[in-house]
Amino acid sequence: MANIHVVLLLSPLLALTFCCLTFAADPASLQDFCVAGFACLLIAVKMNGLACKNPAWVQANDFSFSGLHNPGNTGNPFGSAVTPVTVAQIPGLNTLGISMVRIDYAPWGVVAPHYHPRATEILTVIEGSLEVGFVTSNPDNRLISKTLQKGDVFVFPVGLVHFQRNIGHMNVVAISGLSSQNPGVSTIANVVFGSKPDISTDILAKAFQVDKNIVQQIQWRF
Repeated sequence: MANIHVVLLLSPLLALTFCCLTFAADPASLQDFCVAGFACLLIAVKMNGLACKNPAWVQANDFSFSGLHNPGNTGNPFGSAVTPVTVAQIPGLNTLGISMVRIDYAPWGVVAPHYHPRATEILTVIEGSLEVGFVTSNPDNRLISKTLQKGDVFVFPVGLVHFQRNIGHMNVVAISGLSSQNPGVSTIANVVFGSKPDISTDILAKAFQVDKNIVQQIQWRF
C-alpha cells in the first residue's frame, strides 16, 4: 500500500518530466533541407505543415525558379505587379525562412499600404526611382520615407504598414527579400473594407470619423 502512495505522489512529477522531454527541441534544423512534397500514405514527416520529400528524390529543380526576368502585368488600377518566389514556387525553400519577389511599377504606379505578418522585407531598386515608406506603431505613427534610386536598398520592419510608389515617367523594377518562406500580406484597404462578412458600417464610420454612407460606398467597391 505504501508503494502505491509513493507512485501516486510521484505521478505528477513524472508526467511533467515526460512533457518537458516531449516538447524539447533543437533550435536549429537537424537536416540539410525539407523539400516540400506530397504526403505518402499517412506517415510523411511534415515541417511547417508541408510534407518532406524523400531526400533521395530531390533534384536541382526543387531549388530553382525561372521567370524573374519577365516583367509583371501592371495593367491594373494600382499600376503595379508582384511576382512571388516563395515555397509555392521553390519547394526547397521549405523551412529555410526566406523568399523573394519581383515588383514592377508603371509610371506613378503604387503598391498600396500593406504589411507582412511574418516577415521583414529588404528592397533593392533595379531600375528607376521609387518613393518608399513605413509607419511606426501606435502611439507615434511616425512616417519614415525616402526616395530611392537605382541600386538603393530600404528595409521594412516586420508587421509595420508600408508602401511604394513610382515617382517617375518610366517603369520601375525592384527586388525584395523577405525573412519567411511564406511572409503573408495584408493590404489595409482590403482588410478594413473588403472583409467577408463586412465589418459593421457603424464601427468603421466611428473609426474613420466619416458618414456611414461613405463607408458603404467604399465597401461596395470591394
